[in-house]
Amino acid sequence: DSWTPDTNMTERFDCHYCKESLFGKKYILREDSPYCVKCYENLYSNTCEECKKPIGADCKDLSYKDRHWHETCFHCFQCKNSLVDKPFAAKEEHLLCTDCYSNEYSSKCNECKKTIMPGTRKMEYKGNSWHETCFICYRCQQPIGTKSFIPKDNQNFCVPCYERQFAMQCVQCKKAITTGGVTYREQPWHKECFVCTGCKKQLSGQRFTSRDEFAYCLSCFCNLYAKKCAGCTNPISGLGGTKYISFEERQWHNDCFNCKKCSLSLVGRGFLTERDDILCPECGKDI
Repeated sequence: DSWTPDTNMTERFDCHYCKESLFGKKYILREDSPYCVKCYENLYSNTCEECKKPIGADCKDLSYKDRHWHETCFHCFQCKNSLVDKPFAAKEEHLLCTDCYSNEYSSKCNECKKTIMPGTRKMEYKGNSWHETCFICYRCQQPIGTKSFIPKDNQNFCVPCYERQFAMQCVQCKKAITTGGVTYREQPWHKECFVCTGCKKQLSGQRFTSRDEFAYCLSCFCNLYAKKCAGCTNPISGLGGTKYISFEERQWHNDCFNCKKCSLSLVGRGFLTERDDILCPECGKDI
């Protein structure tokens, strides 16, 4: 009779790397291949950031941003207290518990003077910081949040409160002027409210004049009130240093005060009149 050996008893069970038998020894499977503990740790164990030793298979490997620690080495850089299962912050490659981080790096709230803890929403303005719930309007005491605000005398105001308390009111529309106002006759106006009485165009940044306390652009003023030139019949504004000639209740632009016949300028010269015309002495000598 022949005897067939049991293949299960004779098949080898060796470390995938060093080929030593693993019968009766601890081993670790990686990608379906067995490794003895020594080979596995040499090949695959991470190095602890704190003690620089390998993190063995029988140790808990704690990781943060591709860095690894033994469980006993995972502690605050400052106070050395364990950070396992606790919140922490990173600063310049070091891990810190929230207390140490706050004492060292966190800003203080400008309102309540308490530390603004890491991860807490905060508001910042001109180098000062506030808890989100502490950044409130000085007048109504409501949190400003991400809404617009106006600082005044080291206090912050939401826009409606600032307008009610400080802003000037436009003479025309009676609403608050926050930016871009103009002053006319010592009274405040919105730019868009300060318009010509005649054509309603904005006068801000334009030349204008007034009559009976009403403001007019030059065009409207001239059309309404300016004297007409006896030569060209266009208005003579007399504004901005405009020069004109006046004679017997008639006016001429300087450039229009010319001899009717030869067109010689009569400004500063003698002249004669014939009905509505003006003539130089030469053209008028036969009158």
